[in-house]
Order: sequence, then C-alpha cells, then structure tokens
Amino acid sequence: MSEPVVESMAEVRSHLADVIDRARREETPTIITRRGKEEAVVVDIAEYRHLKEVEEAAEDAWLNRLADEAEAEDDGSGSSVTLEEMAAMIRAHHG
Repeated sequence: MSEPVVESMAEVRSHLADVIDRARREETPTIITRRGKEEAVVVDIAEYRHLKEVEEAAEDAWLNRLADEAEAEDDGSGSSVTLEEMAAMIRAHHG
C-alpha cells in the first residue's frame, strides 16, 4: 500500500471516481478531512477486507489469551471469571 493522499471533503467531492480508482488501481488510500480534521479514509475493498480479517484474528487471539489466563488462574475452587468481569475486560480493551 502506498502512502496516503490527504484531501478535503470538497476536493474529494469534485473527483470521487478518481479517488476510488486511485485506491483500487494504485493501492493508494485517500484520507478525507473536514475542517482540517481527518474524518474518513477511502481504501480498496480488498485492502478493507484484509484489514477486517487481521482485526478479527487479533481479537480472537486476545480472547483466547484471556480464556487461557483465566483457566490458568483457576484454583480448582470452581471460581472463575464471571460474565460481567469478562464483559468489563472486553470493554476496557476496546475503550
């Protein structure tokens, strides 16, 4: 993937088809700004799908690691991480 191009919303509006073609053909993302603040990015659909797969794999690995840690901490007393505790850990991770 090439270095991104940064353009304002107004610039992108004037040539959206070119922005999409650049993302697809040249694998160059475009970061869209509004009032100087980065708001969105246009990337090729294949790149988006790849990024989603990477994100999901990382999430699965993290959840598996949490489960392994909880299992390793089990002292045999039957106590374990409650659903509420697990939800709090997930929220903290995504926070």
